[in-house]
Amino acid sequence: MDDSAHGSFVEVVYATAERQRMVKLEHEPGMTAGDAVRRSGLLDGDAAPNVREVVLGIFGTQVEEDRGLKPGDRVEICRPLSHDPREMRRALLEQGRVMGSAGRARGPVRAVRK
Repeated sequence: MDDSAHGSFVEVVYATAERQRMVKLEHEPGMTAGDAVRRSGLLDGDAAPNVREVVLGIFGTQVEEDRGLKPGDRVEICRPLSHDPREMRRALLEQGRVMGSAGRARGPVRAVRK
C-alpha cells in the first residue's frame, strides 16, 4: 500500500478559474492551516491574495488560520465571495431572472409527463 496516501502528509489545494493546484507537505507536529498554506507557496506571486484575505477550509468545513492539522488533512484555500449569493438571487428575481445558465429569464414552468 502507498504510504503517502494516508501517511504523515497534508495537502494544500487552491483553484482559480484557469488553474487548479495541489501541494503535498510532510506533516509536522503543531502545524496549523496557516503554516501549511504559507509553506505550500500557492499564494506566492503578485496577483495572489494574502493568506489573511482568503477563507481556509478542511474537507469543506471553514477553519481559522490557527487550526491545528492532523496527518491526512486537506487544507482548501478559498477566495472570499465578492457578493452575498442571497442578495444576488433577490436582485435577479426582482429583474425577472434567475441564477445559473447566464441569468436566463424566468418563463412559465411546464410539467413533464412520463
